[in-house]
Amino acid sequence: MRSVTYSMGVSLDGYIVGPDGDFDWTAPDDGVFRFWIDEIRKVDVHLLGRRLYETMLYWETVDQDPSVDDSMLEWAALWNPLPKVVFSTTLSAVEGHARLASGSLAEEIERLRAEPGEGDIAIGGATLAAEAAASGLIDEYQLMVYPVLVGGGIPFFPPHQRRVDLELVETRTHGSRVVHLRYRVAR
Repeated sequence: MRSVTYSMGVSLDGYIVGPDGDFDWTAPDDGVFRFWIDEIRKVDVHLLGRRLYETMLYWETVDQDPSVDDSMLEWAALWNPLPKVVFSTTLSAVEGHARLASGSLAEEIERLRAEPGEGDIAIGGATLAAEAAASGLIDEYQLMVYPVLVGGGIPFFPPHQRRVDLELVETRTHGSRVVHLRYRVAR
């Protein structure tokens, strides 16, 4: 069965964006960016909420910017053809290889898990991940922990009404002092 993985950059105090909506502190160095390029190769489909989808639209046209480097073009070449499912109550259309979700998050994940494929089902966006976590649909959490305290904002982990035990699978420290943590949900 295909794994559902929630991965995002997070401040040391647990937020994906600060209280002002800023997340410029997650700008990756070359090592971190190379890590994300390698990770996206393992994904068959990406589930996104509206805000993350709109943020990631940048990559649809990045190849038209002559100032971008080769690693950014490599990311775009992997990201753009990747199938994406967008969960939104306000969007009426999406671009590129994205489609609007036709069912609930649980229904979409069930359908995607039943499809053939080896790659992960990735979830991006704290609100969408909170819904998946509350339903016990996340198999793995990946945190790219940045050495910054932002003091509030949108938390990586939603408040849980139940205990979730995790098993540490991998850690990696990057030259920029950013630490990657990968946990699998203990079942």
